[in-house]
Amino acid sequence: ILVILSMLLSPELRAGQIASRNINVRAEDLFIFVIFFAWMAKMAVKKELGVVRRNPLNGPIMIYIAICVVSSLNGMMAGRVQLKDAFFYLLKYFEYFLIFFMVGNNLRTFKQVKLYVFFLIFTCLVVCAIAWVQIPSGERITAPFESEGGEPNTFAGYLLLMMSVMLGFFIYAQKRKEKIFWFGSFVFAFVPFVMTLSREGWFSLAPMLLVYIFLSKRARYPLIFFLLIMMFLVPYITPKSVSDRAQDTFTKDRLFHVAGKKIYLSESAAARIDTVKKTMEKLSYRPFIGAGVPGGSVIDNQYSRVLIETGLIGFVSFMWMLTQLFRM
Repeated sequence: ILVILSMLLSPELRAGQIASRNINVRAEDLFIFVIFFAWMAKMAVKKELGVVRRNPLNGPIMIYIAICVVSSLNGMMAGRVQLKDAFFYLLKYFEYFLIFFMVGNNLRTFKQVKLYVFFLIFTCLVVCAIAWVQIPSGERITAPFESEGGEPNTFAGYLLLMMSVMLGFFIYAQKRKEKIFWFGSFVFAFVPFVMTLSREGWFSLAPMLLVYIFLSKRARYPLIFFLLIMMFLVPYITPKSVSDRAQDTFTKDRLFHVAGKKIYLSESAAARIDTVKKTMEKLSYRPFIGAGVPGGSVIDNQYSRVLIETGLIGFVSFMWMLTQLFRM
């Protein structure tokens, strides 16, 4: 519970800089390792618990971790990767898997599930309340307590994830008051989500809704109706800052030729296309195990990052992990 609360409700401190990025530390980074050592002590006493509970994700996670380490060691020997950079990046990567393993091993009852979900939603609503206070400033909305500058795109990704959970509860709620609560929570999170001015976040909203449309018979037709209504209303209800941000995508900074037509994009949007080109170029040098973690400059595309850092072998294991997660 402390980890859940501290992930967004604790101050972020700058502890240094590596590979043109800051080393930022939150309270949850410390809590996770405290809990990890307590977990190891618990397993030493109760050997019947086992190190990791069996599940279909263990295999691809372990293989992906191994490839990250091997690729990074190879990069260090070749002089492409610095030990300090690789250490801090890998530490943050593996921290996510550590959380997954800790939750998987400690989750025993449905009561625990309800308790953890309660605090996940509670944390999100508190964060959204703080975000609402930021809206009048006119600046892009970010998570509270972040270091200078913040990460609006990361915050949009977090809110998208939590809104998808809220939407699922709304669709399958049995009581009217529950439906009202989940719909209200969704709207309460949606406004700060829009005001992050994250175009990647806005774009990702569509596939999130499409998943529910395809997989949930109960939600299919109401969601299709909702999407059609929103498409009609968006031009009339969108704040000026949001419409300006959307139109900024197609400012005449860079020219691209697509299917015989000229398309102009802003420098920011064009950088995403450049990332894919750079990925293919770097992959051609080291196609199998990549350049090592962190693999060079800051990359905003996760798939490109995995390809550059761990090559085709790492990318296959990463996609295997996502496929297993979807199947579960």
